[in-house]
Amino acid sequence: MKLWDSKVRQNLGRYLWQCALATAIILGILLSLDTILHTAIISTLGASTFIVFAMPKSHSAQPRPLLGGYFLGTLSGLFCSLLTRWSPLTALFSPRVLTISFGAVAVGLAIFAMVVTNTEHPPAAGMALSLVLNSWGWDTIAFVLCAVLLLSLAHRALRNILIDLV
Repeated sequence: MKLWDSKVRQNLGRYLWQCALATAIILGILLSLDTILHTAIISTLGASTFIVFAMPKSHSAQPRPLLGGYFLGTLSGLFCSLLTRWSPLTALFSPRVLTISFGAVAVGLAIFAMVVTNTEHPPAAGMALSLVLNSWGWDTIAFVLCAVLLLSLAHRALRNILIDLV
């Protein structure tokens, strides 16, 4: 078992550069939102940043899955979050049961929507779940979608420079 990836020696500069660039971009994103209040929601962006900068040639790093996945994951999460507050259901089940159940449904819906539209971006399923499990505001949703757009634009601008690190 090798401790180091064999490509590191020949691409050390690129590894350092791409990781530093990813750090700078996510730092800018994190400084722009109250990450303490929205930790679960914002953490999906860390996973997306990894995909975009460590695996830029992968399907999940491309604009369609990145943007489409987050759009569908957000819609699934919003829909299920609203269902947890739907009055007929709140009379039948405890808030805890509704939150857990619709959190699972949000992930399943997001996965289904992404695979049938070929917009698979795994962190977007986490976004669906976090919208059900956490409080959120429309400003947070807009911020996350803008951050994903920024990641997509950075990926597009650097597509001829970035290499797969994994």
